[in-house]
Amino acid sequence: MSQVSITELIAGAISGHLVSFPTDTVPALATLPEKADLIFDVKQRSKDKPLILIAASTDDLWSFVQGSDSEFEIWRQVAQKYWPGALTLVLPSSAKVPSVMNPMNRTTIGIRVSNSPIARQILSHTGPMATSSANLSGKPALQTMAEISITFPKALTLRVTKEYEYMELLGSGLASTIAKWENKKSWQVLRQGQIEL
Repeated sequence: MSQVSITELIAGAISGHLVSFPTDTVPALATLPEKADLIFDVKQRSKDKPLILIAASTDDLWSFVQGSDSEFEIWRQVAQKYWPGALTLVLPSSAKVPSVMNPMNRTTIGIRVSNSPIARQILSHTGPMATSSANLSGKPALQTMAEISITFPKALTLRVTKEYEYMELLGSGLASTIAKWENKKSWQVLRQGQIEL
């Protein structure tokens, strides 16, 4: 589609369009969780590579996961220490997670709160969104909204104005660390990013 204002991007996301915006790691392709097929299709991404649910705040995410009271206590402590930030937690998913988010394994979901002010501003209006890095599967992540709008013309990308220019540069260019909760007691690091767990 085109580069749009933040207001237009939020409206487009709420109505089910594919969107892209900067985050604290790499720019994201994002859509409503129930529209996650849009991301798999446009990225040519294998269905065995699940998407990440990203939100404006920790409280927006807890209803998407399930566990015991003691597990939730551990998860909340980790979230309090590292969020907002570049840590994705893979936890047991609740019935609220659309199956299209993780088609090959509906038992888990990756969740994260970005440390990007612009991402959190968008997500505070849209609610949690299914996300992946803005790139064709297997290729390096694209780093600017201009590159993304050329590679993914169907996505609404954030027009970088003077107001947001500095925010586009805040991303580290390094993907988030992904840690999976295992056997109700410990973390397994699936991908090492900028955070050491």
